[in-house]
Amino acid sequence: MFKFPVVHAHCDIPCKIYDPAISQVAALSIVRLMDLIAELGDQHDNTRAAQLARLVAQKEVHAAQVKHDVTTIWGDYFKQPQIERFPEIHRVTHAIMQAASKCKQGIARDDSLLLLEQLNSFSEMFWHSKDIATQRVIAPYPPALEVVHPILTSV
Repeated sequence: MFKFPVVHAHCDIPCKIYDPAISQVAALSIVRLMDLIAELGDQHDNTRAAQLARLVAQKEVHAAQVKHDVTTIWGDYFKQPQIERFPEIHRVTHAIMQAASKCKQGIARDDSLLLLEQLNSFSEMFWHSKDIATQRVIAPYPPALEVVHPILTSV
């Protein structure tokens, strides 16, 4: 029906549309979910079991989102020029993958805090690779933790 000779694409998403903010929100969500799990306490009833199952399932979804988004940015955006400027990007990305897996495996809040800090480092490298300054701000929603954002200028 269509006779396209060859089609080439080099990005999974539209070129230049990358932003680690989605991963940061997912990491904040993981921290919040772990807090909610801890708030359930040791009660043993059907309501707690249902709540725990739902919270754990959501934690899994958000950890998978972090891994997907970070590997997409790392694999599609970080090319030789960016890697030369930020040679630690491979180590940081690998550490994020391990931390996200650890968050999936357990419910230790410290694991989710480490994941968020690694994502903040990743975000700083990402934005600085574009020569965009960043700032650390407190997220305006629970768990109200520090995240890295680009300093945007008006046009």
